[in-house]
Amino acid sequence: MIKKNIFSIKSTYRQSMDITGFIFGSGELSCCIVGALRGNEIQQMAICAQLVNTLKLLEEKGKIAINKSIMIIPCANYYSMNIGKRFWTMDNTDINRMFPGYDLGETTQRIADGLFKAIKDYKLGIQMASFYQKGEFLPHVKVMNTSVGNKKSLEPAIKESLLHFGLPYGLIREPIPYDTATLNYNWQIWNCQAFSLFAAYTDHIGRQSTQTAVNAALRFLESKKIIKYDLNQMNPGSHTRILKEDSILQVSVQKAGILKKHVSVGDEIKKGYLLCEIIHPLEGNVIDQIVSGTDGTVFFSCSEQLVMEHTDVFNIIPQ
Repeated sequence: MIKKNIFSIKSTYRQSMDITGFIFGSGELSCCIVGALRGNEIQQMAICAQLVNTLKLLEEKGKIAINKSIMIIPCANYYSMNIGKRFWTMDNTDINRMFPGYDLGETTQRIADGLFKAIKDYKLGIQMASFYQKGEFLPHVKVMNTSVGNKKSLEPAIKESLLHFGLPYGLIREPIPYDTATLNYNWQIWNCQAFSLFAAYTDHIGRQSTQTAVNAALRFLESKKIIKYDLNQMNPGSHTRILKEDSILQVSVQKAGILKKHVSVGDEIKKGYLLCEIIHPLEGNVIDQIVSGTDGTVFFSCSEQLVMEHTDVFNIIPQ
């Protein structure tokens, strides 16, 4: 293992912020795995830390394939993580909306530029990603369809790679304008096949969900013949259902108040099933009830207990 400082930015009043990469193997730039770009992505950093530990042991046993190299970057935003803030500490900007970056721009543009220059030439990329809303997901992997010609011609190759993670769901996202400044999108523009892996949580380290994500990354690396790993030593994974991201139904509340949920992530529900109630925050009575409009599976559940009007509280995958 080689521990390398791939980018550093100086601070007037604090020590410099260094982005550290851990390199395993040598030769072809085969796969790069990036963890926390935001200050609350604790589980994403923990997943990468476990991968560093696992790959270090595999390398000692000669299990990294010849002429293959892997780089893992557990965290690229220590400053925000140190004070528990999701975005950049000074101006509240998001590093994952600054790619491919600009070396003479604002601080987050410079961080994105330094990071991207170090990782853009890898053939495969995995970002341990998080969602903008607080809550719990079913583990899944997502890819953006950035092809500019006949998009359908790219989908079979995308789908095959999604299957290699062994997660319950693989999503294909058609990018919208704000996606064009994300790491995943720009990785693909630079001819890297990039995936976003979503574990169950963001600012909470779930033991089982962390191991699920670690196993998914190892299955993917083994399927691409980058590592030699005995898959009998881990859970074989799930059958992957692949679907378009826009086929997932978003369920929102119509009134603000205290959220009382009646279902959890992973629950199988029927049309008409009571999903949640909204309780008046001062008087304690039920002011709204949300029922399911379809049979399906609860894919995402909001963890906020006091919700505003029109907040998305559940995502449901139709049966």
